[in-house]
Amino acid sequence: MDTLARLIDRRAPIDPATPCAEVRALFDADDYLAALAVVVDRKPVGLVYRDVFLGQMAVAPDLARRPIAEVMDAHPRRVDAALCVADFVERIAHSATPVFRSAYVAVDEAGDYAGVGGLNSLLTSHRRRQHEADEAMALVERMAHDIGRHLDGVLAFTERLEQSRLTPDASAYVRAIGDTSRDMNLVLGRAMDLRRAATGGLTLSPAPALLRDLSDAVEARWAPRAAEGGSTLLFSYDGDPEAAALIDADRVLQVFDALIESALAHGRGVIEASLKARPVEGGLKLEARVRDNAAGSAKVRLARVFDPLGAATFEDRNELALGVGMALAHGLTRAMGGPLRAEANLGAGLTLQFTLIVPEASLAAEADDEPMMDARSAHILIVDDNATNRMVAEALCEMFDCTSEQVVDGVEAVEAAKSGRFDLILMDIKMPRMDGVTATRAIRELPGRAGSAPIVALTANADPNDVATYIAAGMQDVVEKPIKPERLAVVLSALLGADEDEDAEAAA
Repeated sequence: MDTLARLIDRRAPIDPATPCAEVRALFDADDYLAALAVVVDRKPVGLVYRDVFLGQMAVAPDLARRPIAEVMDAHPRRVDAALCVADFVERIAHSATPVFRSAYVAVDEAGDYAGVGGLNSLLTSHRRRQHEADEAMALVERMAHDIGRHLDGVLAFTERLEQSRLTPDASAYVRAIGDTSRDMNLVLGRAMDLRRAATGGLTLSPAPALLRDLSDAVEARWAPRAAEGGSTLLFSYDGDPEAAALIDADRVLQVFDALIESALAHGRGVIEASLKARPVEGGLKLEARVRDNAAGSAKVRLARVFDPLGAATFEDRNELALGVGMALAHGLTRAMGGPLRAEANLGAGLTLQFTLIVPEASLAAEADDEPMMDARSAHILIVDDNATNRMVAEALCEMFDCTSEQVVDGVEAVEAAKSGRFDLILMDIKMPRMDGVTATRAIRELPGRAGSAPIVALTANADPNDVATYIAAGMQDVVEKPIKPERLAVVLSALLGADEDEDAEAAA
Protein backbone atom coordinates (compact mmCIF):
# COMPACT_ATOMS: atom_id res chain seq x y z
CA MET A 1 0.00 0.00 0.00
CA ASP A 2 1.31 3.45 -0.96
CA THR A 3 1.37 5.60 2.21
CA LEU A 4 2.20 9.22 3.03
CA ALA A 5 5.46 8.08 4.66
CA ARG A 6 6.96 7.82 1.17
CA LEU A 7 6.14 11.44 0.29
CA ILE A 8 6.92 13.47 3.40
CA ASP A 9 9.94 15.74 3.99
CA ARG A 10 11.62 14.57 7.19
CA ARG A 11 13.76 17.68 7.81
CA ALA A 12 14.22 18.96 11.36
CA PRO A 13 11.38 21.12 12.75
CA ILE A 14 11.76 24.51 14.46
CA ASP A 15 11.03 25.74 17.97
CA PRO A 16 8.10 28.16 18.64
CA ALA A 17 10.58 30.79 19.90
CA THR A 18 12.56 30.87 16.64
CA PRO A 19 12.66 34.47 15.30
CA CYS A 20 10.83 35.03 12.03
CA ALA A 21 14.06 36.36 10.48
CA GLU A 22 15.74 32.94 10.96
CA VAL A 23 12.73 31.20 9.49
CA ARG A 24 12.88 33.49 6.45
CA ALA A 25 16.55 32.60 6.03
CA LEU A 26 15.62 28.92 5.95
CA PHE A 27 13.07 29.52 3.20
CA ASP A 28 15.47 31.73 1.23
CA ALA A 29 18.13 29.01 1.36
CA ASP A 30 15.85 26.34 -0.13
CA ASP A 31 13.48 27.18 -2.97
CA TYR A 32 11.83 23.77 -2.67
CA LEU A 33 10.99 24.11 1.02
CA ALA A 34 7.17 24.37 1.08
CA ALA A 35 6.55 24.38 4.84
CA LEU A 36 8.21 24.06 8.24
CA ALA A 37 6.76 22.31 11.27
CA VAL A 38 6.87 23.89 14.71
CA VAL A 39 7.40 21.24 17.40
CA VAL A 40 7.52 21.08 21.21
CA ASP A 41 8.67 17.86 22.89
CA ARG A 42 8.34 16.00 19.55
CA LYS A 43 4.68 17.01 19.28
CA PRO A 44 3.72 19.32 16.37
CA VAL A 45 2.12 22.57 17.58
CA GLY A 46 2.07 24.54 14.35
CA LEU A 47 2.98 24.83 10.69
CA VAL A 48 4.51 27.67 8.65
CA TYR A 49 3.53 27.83 4.95
CA ARG A 50 6.16 29.30 2.66
CA ASP A 51 3.94 31.53 0.50
CA VAL A 52 1.78 32.76 3.37
CA PHE A 53 4.78 33.49 5.61
CA LEU A 54 6.80 35.33 2.94
CA GLY A 55 3.71 37.41 2.13
CA GLN A 56 3.37 38.36 5.78
CA MET A 57 7.04 39.35 5.97
CA ALA A 58 6.71 41.50 2.86
CA VAL A 59 3.87 43.62 4.27
CA ALA A 60 5.07 43.65 7.91
CA PRO A 61 8.91 43.81 8.09
CA ASP A 62 8.73 44.37 11.87
CA LEU A 63 7.84 40.65 12.25
CA ALA A 64 11.52 39.77 11.74
CA ARG A 65 12.36 39.96 15.48
CA ARG A 66 9.16 38.33 16.71
CA PRO A 67 8.85 34.56 17.43
CA ILE A 68 7.40 32.31 14.79
CA ALA A 69 4.71 31.20 17.27
CA GLU A 70 2.93 34.53 16.64
CA VAL A 71 2.42 33.89 12.89
CA MET A 72 2.34 30.11 12.55
CA ASP A 73 -0.84 28.15 11.83
CA ALA A 74 -1.64 26.66 15.23
CA HIS A 75 -4.22 24.25 13.74
CA PRO A 76 -2.58 22.58 10.73
CA ARG A 77 -3.66 19.37 9.03
CA ARG A 78 -2.30 16.56 11.19
CA VAL A 79 -2.16 13.22 9.39
CA ASP A 80 -0.95 9.72 10.23
CA ALA A 81 2.13 9.00 8.10
CA ALA A 82 0.85 5.43 7.60
CA LEU A 83 -2.34 6.65 5.91
CA CYS A 84 -2.94 5.43 2.36
CA VAL A 85 -2.32 8.17 -0.20
CA ALA A 86 -5.58 7.49 -2.05
CA ASP A 87 -7.57 7.67 1.21
CA PHE A 88 -5.94 10.99 2.11
CA VAL A 89 -6.68 12.46 -1.32
CA GLU A 90 -10.31 11.39 -0.95
CA ARG A 91 -10.42 12.94 2.52
CA ILE A 92 -9.02 16.24 1.20
CA ALA A 93 -11.66 16.34 -1.54
CA HIS A 94 -14.40 16.36 1.12
CA SER A 95 -12.59 18.52 3.69
CA ALA A 96 -13.69 21.96 4.86
CA THR A 97 -10.11 22.93 5.76
CA PRO A 98 -9.16 26.33 4.21
CA VAL A 99 -7.34 26.23 0.89
CA PHE A 100 -4.35 28.21 2.18
CA ARG A 101 -3.32 25.20 4.25
CA SER A 102 -1.27 23.83 1.38
CA ALA A 103 0.80 21.47 3.56
CA TYR A 104 0.27 19.01 6.37
CA VAL A 105 2.16 17.61 9.36
CA ALA A 106 2.70 13.84 9.36
CA VAL A 107 2.83 12.06 12.71
CA ASP A 108 3.67 8.52 13.80
CA GLU A 109 1.58 6.11 15.87
CA ALA A 110 2.51 7.96 19.08
CA GLY A 111 1.53 11.32 17.63
CA ASP A 112 5.16 12.44 17.39
CA TYR A 113 6.40 14.59 14.50
CA ALA A 114 7.42 12.50 11.46
CA GLY A 115 7.68 15.06 8.67
CA VAL A 116 5.94 17.62 6.50
CA GLY A 117 4.15 17.05 3.22
CA GLY A 118 2.98 19.43 0.52
CA LEU A 119 -0.45 19.01 -1.02
CA ASN A 120 0.74 19.97 -4.51
CA SER A 121 3.42 17.27 -4.57
CA LEU A 122 0.98 14.82 -3.03
CA LEU A 123 -1.68 15.41 -5.66
CA THR A 124 0.86 15.34 -8.49
CA SER A 125 2.27 12.04 -7.27
CA HIS A 126 -1.21 10.62 -6.81
CA ARG A 127 -2.31 11.63 -10.31
CA ARG A 128 0.86 10.13 -11.81
CA ARG A 129 0.37 6.84 -10.00
CA GLN A 130 -3.32 6.80 -10.91
CA HIS A 131 -2.40 7.33 -14.57
CA GLU A 132 0.16 4.52 -14.37
CA ALA A 133 -2.44 2.26 -12.74
CA ASP A 134 -4.98 3.09 -15.46
CA GLU A 135 -2.46 2.31 -18.19
CA ALA A 136 -1.54 -0.97 -16.51
CA MET A 137 -5.21 -1.91 -16.20
CA ALA A 138 -5.81 -1.11 -19.85
CA LEU A 139 -2.94 -3.45 -20.74
CA VAL A 140 -4.41 -6.15 -18.50
CA GLU A 141 -7.79 -5.77 -20.21
CA ARG A 142 -6.20 -6.17 -23.64
CA MET A 143 -4.31 -9.25 -22.44
CA ALA A 144 -7.48 -10.67 -20.88
CA HIS A 145 -9.30 -10.14 -24.16
CA ASP A 146 -6.56 -12.02 -26.04
CA ILE A 147 -6.56 -14.82 -23.45
CA GLY A 148 -10.33 -15.08 -23.80
CA ARG A 149 -10.00 -15.44 -27.56
CA HIS A 150 -7.49 -18.26 -27.17
CA LEU A 151 -9.70 -19.99 -24.60
CA ASP A 152 -12.60 -19.79 -27.06
CA GLY A 153 -10.33 -21.50 -29.56
CA VAL A 154 -9.44 -24.25 -27.08
CA LEU A 155 -13.15 -24.80 -26.39
CA ALA A 156 -13.85 -25.04 -30.11
CA PHE A 157 -11.14 -27.70 -30.41
CA THR A 158 -12.46 -29.70 -27.46
CA GLU A 159 -16.04 -29.53 -28.71
CA ARG A 160 -14.93 -30.97 -32.03
CA LEU A 161 -12.88 -33.66 -30.31
CA GLU A 162 -15.81 -34.58 -28.05
CA GLN A 163 -17.81 -35.36 -31.20
CA SER A 164 -15.06 -37.70 -32.43
CA ARG A 165 -14.57 -41.36 -31.62
CA LEU A 166 -12.03 -41.43 -28.82
CA THR A 167 -10.85 -43.93 -26.27
CA PRO A 168 -12.42 -43.55 -22.81
CA ASP A 169 -9.18 -42.12 -21.41
CA ALA A 170 -8.87 -39.62 -24.28
CA SER A 171 -12.50 -38.58 -23.83
CA ALA A 172 -11.87 -37.94 -20.14
CA TYR A 173 -8.81 -35.82 -20.93
CA VAL A 174 -10.75 -33.78 -23.51
CA ARG A 175 -13.59 -33.20 -21.04
CA ALA A 176 -11.10 -32.10 -18.38
CA ILE A 177 -9.48 -29.64 -20.79
CA GLY A 178 -12.88 -28.30 -21.78
CA ASP A 179 -14.07 -27.94 -18.18
CA THR A 180 -10.86 -26.16 -17.13
CA SER A 181 -11.04 -23.80 -20.12
CA ARG A 182 -14.67 -22.97 -19.38
CA ASP A 183 -13.85 -22.28 -15.72
CA MET A 184 -10.93 -20.04 -16.68
CA ASN A 185 -13.06 -18.19 -19.22
CA LEU A 186 -15.78 -17.68 -16.61
CA VAL A 187 -13.39 -16.32 -13.97
CA LEU A 188 -11.67 -14.09 -16.52
CA GLY A 189 -14.99 -12.65 -17.69
CA ARG A 190 -16.14 -12.06 -14.13
CA ALA A 191 -12.88 -10.35 -13.20
CA MET A 192 -13.10 -7.94 -16.14
CA ASP A 193 -16.77 -7.22 -15.40
CA LEU A 194 -15.83 -6.56 -11.78
CA ARG A 195 -13.19 -4.08 -12.91
CA ARG A 196 -15.76 -2.33 -15.12
CA ALA A 197 -18.23 -2.20 -12.23
CA ALA A 198 -15.60 -0.61 -9.95
CA THR A 199 -14.76 2.06 -12.54
CA GLY A 200 -18.31 2.80 -13.65
CA GLY A 201 -17.82 1.09 -17.00
CA LEU A 202 -20.20 -1.83 -16.50
CA THR A 203 -22.99 -1.67 -19.08
CA LEU A 204 -26.48 -3.15 -18.96
CA SER A 205 -28.36 -4.10 -22.13
CA PRO A 206 -32.06 -4.30 -21.23
CA ALA A 207 -34.24 -6.24 -23.66
CA PRO A 208 -37.68 -7.87 -23.42
CA ALA A 209 -37.32 -11.23 -21.63
CA LEU A 210 -39.94 -13.81 -20.70
CA LEU A 211 -39.46 -14.37 -16.97
CA ARG A 212 -40.56 -17.99 -17.17
CA ASP A 213 -37.79 -18.62 -19.70
CA LEU A 214 -35.28 -16.90 -17.42
CA SER A 215 -36.31 -19.22 -14.58
CA ASP A 216 -36.04 -22.27 -16.83
CA ALA A 217 -32.55 -21.15 -17.91
CA VAL A 218 -31.33 -20.94 -14.30
CA GLU A 219 -32.75 -24.39 -13.49
CA ALA A 220 -31.35 -25.96 -16.68
CA ARG A 221 -27.93 -24.52 -15.98
CA TRP A 222 -27.62 -25.49 -12.32
CA ALA A 223 -29.86 -28.50 -11.53
CA PRO A 224 -27.49 -30.99 -13.26
CA ARG A 225 -24.41 -29.45 -11.61
CA ALA A 226 -26.07 -29.62 -8.20
CA ALA A 227 -26.93 -33.27 -8.75
CA GLU A 228 -23.34 -34.06 -9.76
CA GLY A 229 -22.15 -32.67 -6.43
CA GLY A 230 -24.73 -34.56 -4.37
CA SER A 231 -27.06 -31.59 -3.84
CA THR A 232 -30.60 -30.86 -5.04
CA LEU A 233 -31.68 -27.61 -6.68
CA LEU A 234 -35.37 -26.75 -6.49
CA PHE A 235 -36.29 -23.73 -8.61
CA SER A 236 -39.73 -22.17 -8.65
CA TYR A 237 -41.28 -19.36 -10.65
CA ASP A 238 -44.20 -17.50 -9.11
CA GLY A 239 -45.92 -15.13 -11.51
CA ASP A 240 -47.86 -14.75 -14.73
CA PRO A 241 -46.53 -17.42 -17.16
CA GLU A 242 -46.55 -14.84 -19.94
CA ALA A 243 -45.00 -12.00 -17.91
CA ALA A 244 -42.09 -10.29 -19.65
CA ALA A 245 -39.76 -7.61 -18.33
CA LEU A 246 -37.30 -5.16 -19.83
CA ILE A 247 -34.12 -6.46 -18.20
CA ASP A 248 -30.61 -7.58 -18.99
CA ALA A 249 -31.36 -11.29 -18.63
CA ASP A 250 -27.70 -12.31 -18.99
CA ARG A 251 -26.71 -10.08 -16.07
CA VAL A 252 -29.53 -11.46 -13.90
CA LEU A 253 -28.29 -14.95 -14.77
CA GLN A 254 -24.79 -13.91 -13.65
CA VAL A 255 -26.18 -12.96 -10.24
CA PHE A 256 -28.03 -16.27 -9.89
CA ASP A 257 -24.83 -18.04 -10.96
CA ALA A 258 -22.85 -16.43 -8.13
CA LEU A 259 -25.50 -17.10 -5.46
CA ILE A 260 -26.11 -20.75 -6.41
CA GLU A 261 -22.40 -21.43 -6.91
CA SER A 262 -21.71 -20.06 -3.43
CA ALA A 263 -24.40 -22.30 -1.93
CA LEU A 264 -23.02 -25.40 -3.67
CA ALA A 265 -19.49 -24.61 -2.50
CA HIS A 266 -20.47 -24.92 1.17
CA GLY A 267 -21.52 -28.55 1.20
CA ARG A 268 -24.23 -30.92 0.04
CA GLY A 269 -27.86 -30.20 0.73
CA VAL A 270 -31.02 -28.71 -0.73
CA ILE A 271 -30.93 -25.35 -2.48
CA GLU A 272 -34.24 -23.57 -2.95
CA ALA A 273 -34.11 -20.84 -5.60
CA SER A 274 -37.05 -18.78 -6.75
CA LEU A 275 -38.11 -15.83 -8.87
CA LYS A 276 -41.35 -14.06 -8.02
CA ALA A 277 -42.93 -11.45 -10.33
CA ARG A 278 -45.74 -9.12 -9.22
CA PRO A 279 -47.28 -6.10 -11.02
CA VAL A 280 -46.62 -2.79 -9.24
CA GLU A 281 -46.95 0.82 -10.17
CA GLY A 282 -44.31 1.50 -12.80
CA GLY A 283 -43.77 -2.09 -13.93
CA LEU A 284 -42.97 -5.40 -12.28
CA LYS A 285 -41.47 -6.19 -8.91
CA LEU A 286 -39.01 -9.08 -9.21
CA GLU A 287 -37.97 -10.88 -6.02
CA ALA A 288 -35.11 -13.34 -6.45
CA ARG A 289 -34.00 -15.66 -3.66
CA VAL A 290 -31.50 -18.48 -3.09
CA ARG A 291 -31.78 -20.41 0.18
CA ASP A 292 -29.54 -23.30 1.26
CA ASN A 293 -29.21 -25.53 4.31
CA ALA A 294 -25.45 -26.03 4.15
CA ALA A 295 -23.63 -26.62 7.42
CA GLY A 296 -20.92 -24.33 8.69
CA SER A 297 -20.59 -21.02 10.48
CA ALA A 298 -23.22 -18.57 9.29
CA LYS A 299 -21.09 -15.72 10.63
CA VAL A 300 -18.09 -16.75 8.51
CA ARG A 301 -20.26 -17.21 5.42
CA LEU A 302 -21.96 -13.84 5.87
CA ALA A 303 -18.54 -12.21 6.17
CA ARG A 304 -17.58 -13.74 2.84
CA VAL A 305 -20.82 -12.55 1.24
CA PHE A 306 -20.30 -8.94 2.32
CA ASP A 307 -16.49 -8.93 1.97
CA PRO A 308 -16.04 -11.40 -0.91
CA LEU A 309 -12.54 -10.25 -1.81
CA GLY A 310 -11.18 -10.38 1.73
CA ALA A 311 -7.84 -12.11 2.30
CA ALA A 312 -9.50 -15.37 3.34
CA THR A 313 -10.89 -15.89 -0.16
CA PHE A 314 -7.49 -16.12 -1.86
CA GLU A 315 -6.45 -19.47 -0.41
CA ASP A 316 -6.98 -21.29 -3.71
CA ARG A 317 -8.35 -20.83 -7.21
CA ASN A 318 -11.86 -21.98 -6.30
CA GLU A 319 -12.05 -19.51 -3.42
CA LEU A 320 -10.88 -16.75 -5.71
CA ALA A 321 -13.52 -17.62 -8.33
CA LEU A 322 -16.25 -17.58 -5.68
CA GLY A 323 -15.04 -14.26 -4.30
CA VAL A 324 -14.93 -12.59 -7.70
CA GLY A 325 -18.37 -13.97 -8.55
CA MET A 326 -19.93 -12.68 -5.33
CA ALA A 327 -18.27 -9.26 -5.68
CA LEU A 328 -19.64 -9.03 -9.23
CA ALA A 329 -23.10 -10.00 -7.97
CA HIS A 330 -22.97 -7.02 -5.58
CA GLY A 331 -21.92 -4.71 -8.42
CA LEU A 332 -24.62 -5.99 -10.77
CA THR A 333 -27.47 -5.78 -8.27
CA ARG A 334 -26.45 -2.24 -7.34
CA ALA A 335 -26.35 -1.29 -11.02
CA MET A 336 -29.82 -2.78 -11.54
CA GLY A 337 -31.23 -0.94 -8.52
CA GLY A 338 -31.59 -3.78 -6.01
CA PRO A 339 -28.73 -4.25 -3.53
CA LEU A 340 -27.92 -7.82 -2.53
CA ARG A 341 -29.09 -8.87 0.93
CA ALA A 342 -28.13 -11.90 3.00
CA GLU A 343 -29.22 -13.36 6.33
CA ALA A 344 -28.66 -16.50 8.35
CA ASN A 345 -31.51 -19.02 8.44
CA LEU A 346 -33.08 -20.09 11.72
CA GLY A 347 -31.64 -23.54 11.07
CA ALA A 348 -28.59 -24.08 8.91
CA GLY A 349 -27.47 -22.15 5.89
CA LEU A 350 -28.07 -18.69 4.42
CA THR A 351 -30.70 -16.91 2.36
CA LEU A 352 -29.48 -14.43 -0.27
CA GLN A 353 -31.93 -12.25 -2.14
CA PHE A 354 -32.37 -9.14 -4.25
CA THR A 355 -35.39 -7.16 -5.41
CA LEU A 356 -35.76 -5.20 -8.65
CA ILE A 357 -38.44 -2.86 -9.98
CA VAL A 358 -38.33 -3.17 -13.77
CA PRO A 359 -40.46 -2.01 -16.72
CA GLU A 360 -42.97 -4.49 -18.07
CA ALA A 361 -42.34 -5.53 -21.67
CA SER A 362 -44.30 -7.05 -24.52
CA LEU A 363 -43.03 -9.87 -26.70
CA ALA A 364 -45.82 -9.56 -29.25
CA ALA A 365 -43.54 -8.00 -31.85
CA GLU A 366 -40.66 -10.37 -31.18
CA ALA A 367 -39.83 -13.03 -33.75
CA ASP A 368 -40.45 -16.57 -32.52
CA ASP A 369 -37.66 -18.19 -34.46
CA GLU A 370 -33.90 -17.72 -34.40
CA PRO A 371 -32.23 -16.56 -37.63
CA MET A 372 -31.84 -19.52 -39.93
CA MET A 373 -29.10 -20.26 -42.42
CA ASP A 374 -30.02 -20.73 -46.06
CA ALA A 375 -30.68 -24.29 -47.14
CA ARG A 376 -28.04 -24.16 -49.85
CA SER A 377 -24.49 -24.97 -48.77
CA ALA A 378 -22.08 -22.08 -49.16
CA HIS A 379 -18.36 -22.36 -49.82
CA ILE A 380 -16.47 -19.87 -47.62
CA LEU A 381 -12.89 -18.61 -47.68
CA ILE A 382 -11.43 -18.08 -44.17
CA VAL A 383 -8.54 -15.58 -44.07
CA ASP A 384 -6.64 -15.31 -40.77
CA ASP A 385 -2.99 -15.54 -39.72
CA ASN A 386 -3.94 -17.18 -36.39
CA ALA A 387 -4.43 -20.95 -36.57
CA THR A 388 -6.80 -21.01 -33.60
CA ASN A 389 -9.03 -18.36 -35.17
CA ARG A 390 -9.11 -20.27 -38.45
CA MET A 391 -10.11 -23.47 -36.65
CA VAL A 392 -12.91 -21.68 -34.74
CA ALA A 393 -14.25 -20.15 -37.97
CA GLU A 394 -14.05 -23.54 -39.72
CA ALA A 395 -15.99 -25.22 -36.90
CA LEU A 396 -18.71 -22.56 -37.11
CA CYS A 397 -18.94 -22.92 -40.89
CA GLU A 398 -19.42 -26.67 -40.44
CA MET A 399 -22.08 -25.95 -37.82
CA PHE A 400 -23.98 -23.97 -40.46
CA ASP A 401 -23.52 -26.73 -43.11
CA CYS A 402 -21.02 -24.64 -45.08
CA THR A 403 -17.75 -25.85 -46.57
CA SER A 404 -14.60 -23.78 -46.22
CA GLU A 405 -10.99 -23.28 -47.24
CA GLN A 406 -8.29 -21.43 -45.29
CA VAL A 407 -5.45 -19.05 -46.14
CA VAL A 408 -3.10 -17.20 -43.79
CA ASP A 409 -2.80 -13.63 -45.15
CA GLY A 410 -4.10 -11.07 -47.63
CA VAL A 411 -1.75 -12.09 -50.43
CA GLU A 412 -3.03 -15.67 -50.36
CA ALA A 413 -6.62 -14.40 -50.04
CA VAL A 414 -6.40 -12.38 -53.27
CA GLU A 415 -4.84 -15.32 -55.11
CA ALA A 416 -7.54 -17.72 -53.83
CA ALA A 417 -10.36 -15.28 -54.62
CA LYS A 418 -9.30 -15.13 -58.31
CA SER A 419 -10.83 -18.60 -58.81
CA GLY A 420 -14.32 -17.21 -58.18
CA ARG A 421 -15.37 -20.36 -56.32
CA PHE A 422 -16.22 -18.71 -52.98
CA ASP A 423 -19.70 -17.59 -51.98
CA LEU A 424 -18.36 -15.46 -49.13
CA ILE A 425 -15.03 -14.44 -47.57
CA LEU A 426 -14.35 -14.08 -43.82
CA MET A 427 -11.46 -11.59 -43.67
CA ASP A 428 -9.18 -10.90 -40.70
CA ILE A 429 -7.89 -7.31 -40.57
CA LYS A 430 -4.40 -7.38 -39.03
CA MET A 431 -2.18 -9.81 -40.96
CA PRO A 432 1.44 -9.93 -42.19
CA ARG A 433 2.39 -9.19 -45.81
CA MET A 434 -1.06 -7.75 -46.67
CA ASP A 435 -3.77 -6.68 -44.25
CA GLY A 436 -7.48 -7.35 -44.68
CA VAL A 437 -8.44 -3.87 -45.86
CA THR A 438 -5.79 -3.88 -48.61
CA ALA A 439 -6.75 -7.42 -49.63
CA THR A 440 -10.42 -6.44 -49.85
CA ARG A 441 -9.63 -3.51 -52.15
CA ALA A 442 -7.56 -5.84 -54.36
CA ILE A 443 -10.36 -8.43 -54.52
CA ARG A 444 -12.90 -5.77 -55.48
CA GLU A 445 -10.78 -4.99 -58.55
CA LEU A 446 -11.11 -8.59 -59.80
CA PRO A 447 -13.60 -9.10 -62.66
CA GLY A 448 -16.93 -10.91 -62.44
CA ARG A 449 -17.96 -13.24 -59.63
CA ALA A 450 -14.44 -13.26 -58.15
CA GLY A 451 -14.59 -9.56 -57.32
CA SER A 452 -18.19 -9.46 -56.11
CA ALA A 453 -18.17 -12.13 -53.37
CA PRO A 454 -19.44 -10.73 -50.04
CA ILE A 455 -16.59 -10.00 -47.61
CA VAL A 456 -17.08 -9.91 -43.84
CA ALA A 457 -14.48 -8.43 -41.49
CA LEU A 458 -13.41 -10.61 -38.54
CA THR A 459 -11.84 -8.29 -36.00
CA ALA A 460 -11.67 -7.19 -32.36
CA ASN A 461 -11.48 -3.56 -33.58
CA ALA A 462 -15.07 -2.67 -34.43
CA ASP A 463 -15.67 0.89 -33.28
CA PRO A 464 -17.67 3.12 -35.71
CA ASN A 465 -14.57 4.65 -37.33
CA ASP A 466 -13.04 1.21 -37.97
CA VAL A 467 -16.30 -0.14 -39.38
CA ALA A 468 -16.56 2.85 -41.72
CA THR A 469 -13.06 2.05 -43.03
CA TYR A 470 -13.98 -1.60 -43.66
CA ILE A 471 -17.21 -0.70 -45.47
CA ALA A 472 -15.43 1.92 -47.57
CA ALA A 473 -12.89 -0.72 -48.62
CA GLY A 474 -15.68 -2.92 -49.97
CA MET A 475 -16.70 -5.13 -47.06
CA GLN A 476 -20.37 -5.81 -46.39
CA ASP A 477 -20.41 -6.41 -42.63
CA VAL A 478 -18.32 -6.93 -39.48
CA VAL A 479 -18.26 -9.82 -36.97
CA GLU A 480 -16.38 -9.10 -33.76
CA LYS A 481 -13.86 -11.50 -32.23
CA PRO A 482 -14.30 -13.70 -30.30
CA ILE A 483 -16.90 -14.87 -32.83
CA LYS A 484 -20.39 -15.45 -31.46
CA PRO A 485 -22.20 -18.18 -33.43
CA GLU A 486 -25.53 -16.35 -33.39
CA ARG A 487 -23.95 -13.16 -34.75
CA LEU A 488 -22.18 -15.02 -37.54
CA ALA A 489 -25.45 -16.85 -38.37
CA VAL A 490 -27.29 -13.54 -38.78
CA VAL A 491 -24.60 -12.09 -41.05
CA LEU A 492 -24.23 -15.19 -43.20
CA SER A 493 -28.00 -15.55 -43.52
CA ALA A 494 -28.38 -11.95 -44.63
CA LEU A 495 -25.53 -11.98 -47.15
CA LEU A 496 -26.04 -15.46 -48.59
CA GLY A 497 -29.78 -14.95 -48.69
CA ALA A 498 -29.28 -11.70 -50.58
CA ASP A 499 -27.10 -13.52 -53.12
CA GLU A 500 -29.76 -16.19 -53.59
CA ASP A 501 -32.47 -13.57 -54.18
CA GLU A 502 -30.32 -11.78 -56.77
CA ASP A 503 -29.67 -15.07 -58.58
CA ALA A 504 -33.40 -15.79 -58.71
CA GLU A 505 -34.15 -12.32 -60.12
CA ALA A 506 -31.47 -12.73 -62.78
CA ALA A 507 -32.88 -16.10 -63.82
CA ALA A 508 -36.37 -14.62 -64.15
